[in-house]
Amino acid sequence: MVFSLKLLVLSNGHGEDIIAVRILEQLMVDRHKLEILALPIVGRGTAYQHKNIPLLGEVKQMPSGGFIYMDSNQLWRDVQGGLVQLTIKQLQVIRKFAQDGDFILAVGDIVPLLFAWLSGANYAFVGTAGSEYYLRNEDGWLKQTSWLERRSGSVYHPVDRWLMKRSRCQAVFPRDELTTEILQQYGIKAYDLGNPMMDGICQTNITIPEKNTLSILLLPGSRIPEAERNWQQIIDATPGIMANFNNRPILFLAAIAPGLQLASFTKYLKEQAWQQTSSVNNHIQDDRAITLTQQNATVVLTQNAYQECLTLADIAIAMAGTATEQFVGLGKPVITMPGEGPQFTYAFAEAQTRLLGCSVILVEQAEQVGNKIKDILNNPQQMQRITVNGKQRMGNSGAAVRIAQHLTEILSKITQKSP
Repeated sequence: MVFSLKLLVLSNGHGEDIIAVRILEQLMVDRHKLEILALPIVGRGTAYQHKNIPLLGEVKQMPSGGFIYMDSNQLWRDVQGGLVQLTIKQLQVIRKFAQDGDFILAVGDIVPLLFAWLSGANYAFVGTAGSEYYLRNEDGWLKQTSWLERRSGSVYHPVDRWLMKRSRCQAVFPRDELTTEILQQYGIKAYDLGNPMMDGICQTNITIPEKNTLSILLLPGSRIPEAERNWQQIIDATPGIMANFNNRPILFLAAIAPGLQLASFTKYLKEQAWQQTSSVNNHIQDDRAITLTQQNATVVLTQNAYQECLTLADIAIAMAGTATEQFVGLGKPVITMPGEGPQFTYAFAEAQTRLLGCSVILVEQAEQVGNKIKDILNNPQQMQRITVNGKQRMGNSGAAVRIAQHLTEILSKITQKSP
């Protein structure tokens, strides 16, 4: 089928860009000869550029990196960096694009959704951030949920829902079943097609360490200098873990973001008496991985075996966002600690425990991690609840295919109606 429409994707963050690309890849696989453009509202849109998806209009990296909601100072820095002028230019480009009656896919939160509505074009919305699990679960409201939040009725506020109910909004794709059900109660065309965040994240057939080995994933985040501070907190937890499991070999798998320098991470390990070894790494498939040892434990730092690390690990110590959610989606437990921010603060960590439920256990201090891991692994009932909960909250892989198929149907109907 050949569409006479163009598709413009709006997204507001690196993670949102990646999710959008997964959907677009599926649209392009179907070879509908659909002309696709992208406008990353936040950042430079490197995920689009890597897939040779043309960018429409001006893009710019803001000082906050997209975390303006967490700190008013970050917002002010962005304003000083030209946020207002950039927003005006982007809106002008979007409205010009929509003059030909083309289609917009908004991916993220209310910002791209609002831009899509302001365009005047037909649009659909992929809600990557909002989830009812922040406020409630299948049994009802959480005790932390305020009177005002309950009064609003949903994690998506009345303004959000108004934008979703417009006649030009052809479909809404929430991130989980519970959120879909709540939005449907408001008469919104919401479809539970899964969470694209889990696409490509699956249990693969790889070499598993010897049965007695305890494999622990370490996720310090991806932003500097925050990731380095988080790393120090995580490594400070390792002595307690080794003490609790002194009769078992322990394998720490550190998945370090590709954009970071490994030197600062290995430096802190060496300061804590870890010894770098030149022996061949036989734990993961990464020739560039760095291996260090201490007592009954081994740390492997890698920037090229992310999914392998997720698959191998029994449990994670995480101070990260998307990576934590993906690990939970595999049905595995996560221990987390509050950091100094700007992203991974106590407020962020607490919100993450609401979003992901019993799969994420929040502790105050690094010294508590070892005991907590032992408690969890020795509780089969809790482990079973975590397995079921993770898959329920994050869904199965394949969401991008399903969303792309639904979008294809929408675009086909719009094309048939066009003169």
